[in-house]
Amino acid sequence: MATLLDKVSTLISANLHALVDQALKSNSMAVIDQYIRQVEDNLENLEDAAATVGGETKSIKRKLIDYEQKENELDRAVDAFLTEGNEAAATAAQSKLNSTQRLVETYQEQLVRLEAEFQQLLDAKVKLEARLATMKQQREELVALLELAKSKEVAVKAMKGLDDLMGSGDADIGRLAQGIYARLDKATTATEIRAASLDEQIDEVLDRSTLDAQLAERKKRLGLNE
Repeated sequence: MATLLDKVSTLISANLHALVDQALKSNSMAVIDQYIRQVEDNLENLEDAAATVGGETKSIKRKLIDYEQKENELDRAVDAFLTEGNEAAATAAQSKLNSTQRLVETYQEQLVRLEAEFQQLLDAKVKLEARLATMKQQREELVALLELAKSKEVAVKAMKGLDDLMGSGDADIGRLAQGIYARLDKATTATEIRAASLDEQIDEVLDRSTLDAQLAERKKRLGLNE
């Protein structure tokens, strides 16, 4: 159990920030996943060890109760034999009582030790579970950071590619733009020409109407209407 608790103590005292920094620098989750696997494996071992020690503790408690009862019975028997004047039986009972008392003391010591070990295992389990929960949460955050970093790297590469294109293809792009602008200018001019021609036709129509009206008025005044 001492070796197990030493391993668990090492995992509990591990510098999680250093592990996260190492994962960021290497751009890999391997060191984090390895730590999580070690914690999970040791948690299983802790649970098994705690169950074993807890079982031994219960067994010792039952034995201790039995021997304490025997101790009380023998103690009363010694008194009873002495009251009856049976020195031989009292001596034998006292000897058995002494052996029983030594067993009771031994079981009491074992019980104290096992209860302390059991509590150590439970405490270590709680602390290791807390570390595991913390690391799993940090792992999720780290995954998000690495994905963000990858996205930024893609964006940086894209921007660099655009800069390279602008730098190496300015003349070609300029000529292409000039051609497009020339076509636009020509189309715009043609539209303006057609609009101008239409405007002229409209003006001619309006002017001719005015002239016709004026001439009709004059013919009427001169009596030239047919």
